[in-house]
Amino acid sequence: MDVRSRVELTRALVTGSRGQDGSYLVELLASKGYDLVTVHRGEIDLADGDAVLALLRESQPDEIYNLAAVTFQPDVWSDPVAATGTGIAVVTLLEAMRKVAPGARLFQASSAEVFGAPPDAPQSERTPYRPTSVYGATKAFGDFAVAAYRARYGLHASCGILFNHESPRRGTEFLPAKVAHGVAAIAAGRQDELVLGDLEARRDWGYAPDFVDAMWRMLQQDQPDDYVIATGEAHSVRELVETAFDHVGLDWRDHVRVDESLVRGDHRVLVGDAAKAARVLGWAPTVTFGELVGLLVDAVQSHTGS
Repeated sequence: MDVRSRVELTRALVTGSRGQDGSYLVELLASKGYDLVTVHRGEIDLADGDAVLALLRESQPDEIYNLAAVTFQPDVWSDPVAATGTGIAVVTLLEAMRKVAPGARLFQASSAEVFGAPPDAPQSERTPYRPTSVYGATKAFGDFAVAAYRARYGLHASCGILFNHESPRRGTEFLPAKVAHGVAAIAAGRQDELVLGDLEARRDWGYAPDFVDAMWRMLQQDQPDDYVIATGEAHSVRELVETAFDHVGLDWRDHVRVDESLVRGDHRVLVGDAAKAARVLGWAPTVTFGELVGLLVDAVQSHTGS
């Protein structure tokens, strides 16, 4: 991996810094000696071009990590028009960068949802974009905007096409966290059952700190580019549940109830091919699926004292 000199690269701007990825990224950059400028939700409207221009003019960042977005998809569907601001924000950042910080380097957080319901697996940087949700469409728009500004103005802007990644900092609206909290509560005797939907849905689940390491690596390259970041392994919800219950010595079949009203019939197989990231960035996941599930359950038990 080509890592640039840190002599003149000391300041990073991180949007969405209080989210799961943002919090881990801030910690990673701080450990590397960065001067950090963080933007939290509600502090600034990233779709406001003048505000973003002023932000970049004042902060003069060397690296920009745009992680701000609504990440829980039901939230997007509750107000799809407002959700399009996520895509507009990418253009405002790129335009401000072009005008007042053309030497900066931008990381744009994309998502596997840009692929929608792909006909083939695994998905790579060559897989066509066919988003089937507003969230996926806004992320695709952002990726296309990055590519356009990169080609027209020569900006150092890269997209990370991020597959599912979890950590103890995730809220229980996300399935792995919901399972971890349910299993810990059942193991402690606080509840009897865990109610879930489709047990056969399959996803590629990775560990969030691994993913933010990939973000940093992208901006250390001489040339900007786009990368799929994923573990390359698809696991079903059933495997997730079985692994979590095994971790506390229980049989999941004694405690899990399927509620048909929660079954969405999502039979997509979203699993990423991160061979390019491995080859160019020297990146690879460090936490296995089983280790990830175990640490999620352990974190809940440690927090609740159970």
